Amino acid sequence: MTRIAQLLAANKGYAAARANVADARPWRRMAVVTCMDARIDVFAALGLHLGEAHVIRNAGGRVTDDVLRSLALSSQVLGVDTVVVMQHTKCGLAGVTDEELRTLTGADLGFFPIDDHAAALREDIALLAEKSYLSPLKMIAGFIYDVESGEVEDVAVWERPA
Repeated sequence: MTRIAQLLAANKGYAAARANVADARPWRRMAVVTCMDARIDVFAALGLHLGEAHVIRNAGGRVTDDVLRSLALSSQVLGVDTVVVMQHTKCGLAGVTDEELRTLTGADLGFFPIDDHAAALREDIALLAEKSYLSPLKMIAGFIYDVESGEVEDVAVWERPA
């Protein structure tokens, strides 16, 4: 059986037993931006369930233009007022440069490498906080997920002044 056939077979069981969430608005009014790393089970790590939060994943869990696009919709159209940006230990973007990543991939892109997780989280939180179109956001938190222990460290929190 091919990998694709395995996915389709697994889907049959999922579709038969899944929870049906009718509303696209997350009821916790939350979005989580995190890395695409396969070791991170976002829902389990943060005690979330289907329908409770939007999850936006990319390499490094960094705030990119596409993350901003998604959060503009989440906050302005779908009621999100809280964002968690969650990076993780042992990330492939930690300790490398854009130039090294361009050489490795052959892609002339900005990869948003991470020299210091706390600094990168604070930078991304500041970027989110300054966007006028994200004015519905009341709180933004920065977490670091430890891929070995499963524990989350609360690094930074921003709250919109009342």
